Amino acid sequence: MDRRTFGILCELLRDVGGLKNTKNASIEEIVAQFVYTLVHHEKNRTIGTTFYRSGETVSRHFHLCLKTVLQLSDILLKKLEPIPDDCQDERWKPFKGCLGALDGTFIAVTPPSKEKGRYCTRKGSTATKLLGVCCPNMQFIYVLSGWEGSAHDGRVLRDAIHRPNGLKVPLFNIKGNYYLVDAGYCNAEGFLSPFRGQRYHLKEFDNHRPETAEEYFNMKHSKARNVIKRCFGLLKGRWKILASPSFFEIRTQVRIITACCLLHNLIRRYMSYDPQELIPNEEESEDEESQDEDEVEYITTIQPSDKWASFRNNLASGMFNNRRQRANA
Repeated sequence: MDRRTFGILCELLRDVGGLKNTKNASIEEIVAQFVYTLVHHEKNRTIGTTFYRSGETVSRHFHLCLKTVLQLSDILLKKLEPIPDDCQDERWKPFKGCLGALDGTFIAVTPPSKEKGRYCTRKGSTATKLLGVCCPNMQFIYVLSGWEGSAHDGRVLRDAIHRPNGLKVPLFNIKGNYYLVDAGYCNAEGFLSPFRGQRYHLKEFDNHRPETAEEYFNMKHSKARNVIKRCFGLLKGRWKILASPSFFEIRTQVRIITACCLLHNLIRRYMSYDPQELIPNEEESEDEESQDEDEVEYITTIQPSDKWASFRNNLASGMFNNRRQRANA
């Protein structure tokens, strides 16, 4: 985070979140302590030594800043923008109306001893599940953290769409709007999954040319949906506090995960390039058109249907036929 972005963060926390100077510390110092803790995953004693503050003061400043950062979710989360018909990005061009890529990942946590079993994953680690949705430029559209590591992906997704301020899948496009999901989720209206029983991961297509419409669809699907994997990689690489379990209470650990996602968006939005990725970031227009939520109908159930299966089959056939036409031209 460069100085300009740090200044923007401080201004947002002051003007929107209501963060104020304390008797002995400025807003800049409070935010610096908070960001330093997230980046380096240091203990209060180390932070106190660095900033010449007591451990109690560092802890109080951390929780104060954490609470304020979470109030910026409406500002920092990316607004829904379907892939337009004139999209020129080869990865996303075939998926008109797509809203982004969706997936889940595990974040190591330290739960209470009596609840440790619920947080155990299939591999035996102790973690919470983070459901994330991101757009093509790797900004988060929606995040939901807090579910136990033993929870199934489908259960977490159903909880997300039933929350009052949860995941939205608007039905304002004739072609339908949807998210790209992996085979762990069902192929239902609003959630487009790959064909099962076919090659899918990009490494499986090394030295192999797709021979069927299903294989070609899976390859294109994997190339586009890979953005959420890269997004999770940047998130965990940027904030070291997510790389190993912390010893805050579990509720605070969950809030920290959400805060890291919001700060990730801040960096992607306001910095000319992401130092974690070392690839220039495309400039965004800040004049984003907002949808009137009172006039938009949303999907509220996840249920496979013949209609949505036909939509996927037609999409796969169209992509494969276009490829053949280009090859014969």
